[in-house]
Amino acid sequence: MAPWRRTYWVVFSSNLITAIGMMSFLPFFPALLRNLGIEDPGQRMAWTGILTGAAPFMAACMGPIWGSIGDRVGRKPMLIRSLLAISIFVGAMGFATSPWQLLALRLGQGLFSGFVPPSITLVSVGAPEAVQGRLTGRLQAALPVGMIAGPFVGAYIQSNLGFGELFAFVSTAATVSALAVARFAHEDPSLRMSLEGFSPTSILSHTARDLGEILRRPAIRRALLTLATAQFAVASTTPQLQLFVEELIGGSAAEVASRTGWLFTAMAVAGVISTPLWGAAGDRFGHAWALAAASLATSLVLGATSLVPVFTLLFAARVVLGCTNPGVGVAAFGLAATNTPDERRGGAMGAIFSVRALSLSFGSMVGGLLAPLLGLRGLFAASALLLAVVVVGTYLARRTR
Repeated sequence: MAPWRRTYWVVFSSNLITAIGMMSFLPFFPALLRNLGIEDPGQRMAWTGILTGAAPFMAACMGPIWGSIGDRVGRKPMLIRSLLAISIFVGAMGFATSPWQLLALRLGQGLFSGFVPPSITLVSVGAPEAVQGRLTGRLQAALPVGMIAGPFVGAYIQSNLGFGELFAFVSTAATVSALAVARFAHEDPSLRMSLEGFSPTSILSHTARDLGEILRRPAIRRALLTLATAQFAVASTTPQLQLFVEELIGGSAAEVASRTGWLFTAMAVAGVISTPLWGAAGDRFGHAWALAAASLATSLVLGATSLVPVFTLLFAARVVLGCTNPGVGVAAFGLAATNTPDERRGGAMGAIFSVRALSLSFGSMVGGLLAPLLGLRGLFAASALLLAVVVVGTYLARRTR
C-alpha cells in the first residue's frame, strides 16, 4: 500500500475513534449540568452554550499558531499532540464537581487539542492533487460516523455506569488514536518549511505572516466569511436540541435523552452519505460553488426547523441538515487545499479551522444567551435569516468582481 494511502486510513480510523468518544458526551451537557445541581432551565441553556463553545473558542485562538508550527516541525506531531490533549483534559472532566471546573477543563482542551486541521493537512500534503478534495471529504466523513455511534455509546455508559466512566472511555479512545498515528502514519519531511530562524519567540510573527499571505487570496476570504456564518448559525441552535425535544414531547428525562440521541444520529447518518459527495462535487464543479450551495440549503433547513410542530418533522429537518451542513466545511477545506501551496497548507487549514471553531464557540454561547429571549423557534429563524443574507451578499460580491 502506498504511504499516502496508509496514512489516510490510519488518520481516518483515529478520527473515527476520537469522534465517537467526543460525541458520546457533547450532546448531553444539559443532563450533566442537572447532575451538578443546575435545575433552572435558563441557567442550563446558558451553561450548555458556554461549555459547548469554550473548547472551540480556545481552539480557534490557537489554530493558526499550531498550523504554523506544524508546517515547520511536522503535521504528524501536531496530530499526536491534539489527541493526547483530549485524553488528558476530557479524562479529568470525570472528577469535576461544578460547572466552573468543567469550563476550565474545556478551555484547556481547546487550547491544546483540535485534531481535524492536522489530520486533513497530514493526509492532503502527501496525496495526489487530483484526489485531495475527495480525500478531504472522505476524511471528514469520520466525524459524522462518530456522531452515529457516539450518542448511543454515551447514553448507554452514563445510564449504566455514570458520567465519570464515560469521560474515562473518551480519554482511552483518544489515547488509542494517538498511539495508532504515532506507529503507522507517514509524513514526508521534505514538505515542511525550513526551521531556519524559527524559535518559540518567532512563532507569532510567522503565524501573522502566514495568515497575511493566505488572506490575500479572495477565494479564501469569501470562504472564511461564509463558513463563519454557516457554523455560527448551526452552532447557535444545536446545543439547545435537548431542550427543544423537551418542548415538543414533554416526556420523561430518559425519553428526552433517547430522542435527542436520535436527532444527532440521524444527522450523522445523513452526513456520512453526503460528505464524500460534497467533496466529489467540489472537485467537479468547483469548491466555491459547493460552498454557496451548501450554505444556502443549510439556511433554508434552519428556517423550516423553526416551524416544526411535532418531533417527527424535527427529525426530518435534522436529516436534511445532515445532508447540507457538511458541505460547508468540506468546500471550505477544499478551497484552502487548492488555493495554497503545500508549504503553507497547514497555515491555511489552521485558518479555516480557527474560523470554524470560533464560529462554533460564539454561536453556542450567543445561542445559549438568546434562547431565553427569542425562544427556541425564534433562535432558529434568526439564525436562518443571518446565514441567507451573508450567502446572497457574498455571491453578489463575487459576481461583480
